[in-house]
Amino acid sequence: MQLFDFKTTYRFQTSPGIDQYNMPLYNTNGYPVQIEPGGQLISYYPVYQGFLGPAFVNGIQVPFYTEQGGFFNIWPNYIQALNNSFQGNGGATYTLTTPFFPALAGHVDITGIIAANSSIDPIVATTLNTSVPKTSTYPAVFITTQDANNNTVVVSDSGQFLSTTGVTGNMQLGMLTGAVAGGYSATVNTINYTTGQINVTFNENIPTGTPINIQSYYIQQGIPRAILFYNNTITLRPPPDVSYLVELETYLTPAAFLSTSQSVPFAYMAEYIARGAARKILSDTGDIEQFQFYEPLFREQENLVWKRSQRQFTATRTPTIFSDFSSQSPSNNFSGGGN
Repeated sequence: MQLFDFKTTYRFQTSPGIDQYNMPLYNTNGYPVQIEPGGQLISYYPVYQGFLGPAFVNGIQVPFYTEQGGFFNIWPNYIQALNNSFQGNGGATYTLTTPFFPALAGHVDITGIIAANSSIDPIVATTLNTSVPKTSTYPAVFITTQDANNNTVVVSDSGQFLSTTGVTGNMQLGMLTGAVAGGYSATVNTINYTTGQINVTFNENIPTGTPINIQSYYIQQGIPRAILFYNNTITLRPPPDVSYLVELETYLTPAAFLSTSQSVPFAYMAEYIARGAARKILSDTGDIEQFQFYEPLFREQENLVWKRSQRQFTATRTPTIFSDFSSQSPSNNFSGGGN
């Protein structure tokens, strides 16, 4: 239930060059895990029930989108192609450097994080996690060429990041998946999203003189001026060049209270929750007569809970062009004063 008491603000700091961020889960980044009394994992619960505007970046309000059409119409993903700049030498291993960087990095969505049973989002490891479904991976760098039989060979970044001893800024070093038939590469291929250096080993030798092409999404970095929330993913445009504070309105998922020693801290919900539990038990056991007896009592408590939130939502008058309760305007907040 999206009650007023569950309304909160989600804040996070961006990472330079990273444009996509998943909705946080209760099992990652230090959040508690949902466990049954018997010790079994219940599920991965999102911390929040979606996001809504207004949205702010470093305290400045920015447009908030929930549809891809309007967002990418203004901020298109333009593919920068570097064709025929490299050629095969008869081997499988290459070191390539492209000038069209920094570029966008690949992304693993929230479903992929759950499937991989990862405690870190984005995934950072010393090896490629092959449990991530291809349907949950959104590459942003593509390397294409042909083998001796003229079959297309494609290598793309996996959205996972490599953690190696002695490597600084490991969030800039991504892992690549090599594919001839959509499979994962057995080797660790890397790309540095800042410098554009790519170390790649194809699954087979590339004939001498065969073009090796590179494609990437290139967008100049800066302070984000628009936010898209889609597929449980927050996308920023332009991509951040440094860390920025992003703030979004949201509703907290009350499942958090199930995994702590504390009960729901809102006493007025106690009878509503108790009658809801009884209603669930009666429906599962098939006691329809008792279920029908409890249903009006459950609905009564539900209406009382909703009334509390509605009083808060309707406490403030809807602003119009003729109403300004605080006698403030954008000019009051940002101007230097004067007549």
